Amino acid sequence: MGALPGPPIGALPGFDDLPIRPDAPAASSWGVWGDGDVFGCLNLLTPERVVAAARLVQRGAVFPLDLDVALPDPPLFGRQPPRHTVLGSERTGHDDVVEINTQASSQWDGFRHIAHPAHGFYNGVADGDHGMHHWAARGIAGRGVLADVARHRAAHGRPLRPDADDAITPEDLDATLAAQGVEVRPGDVLLVRTGWLAWYRTADRAMRDALPGNLRAPGLAPGESTPRWLWDRHVAAVAADNPALEVWPLARRGDFVHLTLLPLLGIPIGELWDLDALAEDCASDGRYEFLLTSAPLHVRGGVASPPNALALK
Repeated sequence: MGALPGPPIGALPGFDDLPIRPDAPAASSWGVWGDGDVFGCLNLLTPERVVAAARLVQRGAVFPLDLDVALPDPPLFGRQPPRHTVLGSERTGHDDVVEINTQASSQWDGFRHIAHPAHGFYNGVADGDHGMHHWAARGIAGRGVLADVARHRAAHGRPLRPDADDAITPEDLDATLAAQGVEVRPGDVLLVRTGWLAWYRTADRAMRDALPGNLRAPGLAPGESTPRWLWDRHVAAVAADNPALEVWPLARRGDFVHLTLLPLLGIPIGELWDLDALAEDCASDGRYEFLLTSAPLHVRGGVASPPNALALK
């Protein structure tokens, strides 16, 4: 199952013009890329945009963006830790077996992850017809843009509190991007650095053990303003270095940004991406754009996946 030919970028509806079908849910992109589409905004990663993004590689610097699969430790949100079993012996060689929860560490949330309580999964496609194997077979590559909100707000006397539900507003994103001298263009993968992982790395064992039962973390602001901002800039996907992309805990269930981004707008979500080394390099050379690649696990019907992501500059 794949996407049908969609409209050119200039013809994409704005957030206030959604939906394009009278029978589709409010604030949804259902039908924009055809009734059977399973890619959502990944459709914006056209060959032309991949070629343009490849030209951003100037130094050959490579930044892996995945955490060790054993982090955070213990896992958050009640997820189970990984299990790694090495088979064989020193004399015969080895195989190994790795069992992971695909959302316990760096991840893409696929469209099976969240169903809208009233409307179901993205684009009205049946649960069983979604899956990470679609994204894996296509691959993800294009222009990445980093919005280092943590660095920007600290520089302006408003540091994000890594242990508090400190909301990042669209105004914060605009101010950060303007200060960095970079803009978000249609088809970009936007990476948002909150500084949460940098803080987590300094946390002692007792603090880490206490997090699953008392998690508070900065992230994108709840409500309609965040999905409106992302859709009107026509991002291909959005990812961050915090546990949930959006601020946690949720103020109200109805403000849950996941419910708009995934099942309604078809915007893939990345969480717990390791952005610290990339952010240091961007601050050093003043370039906040790069080629971004990601190869999700090819698991038929997969709900989520480690991103296996690289930023190349």
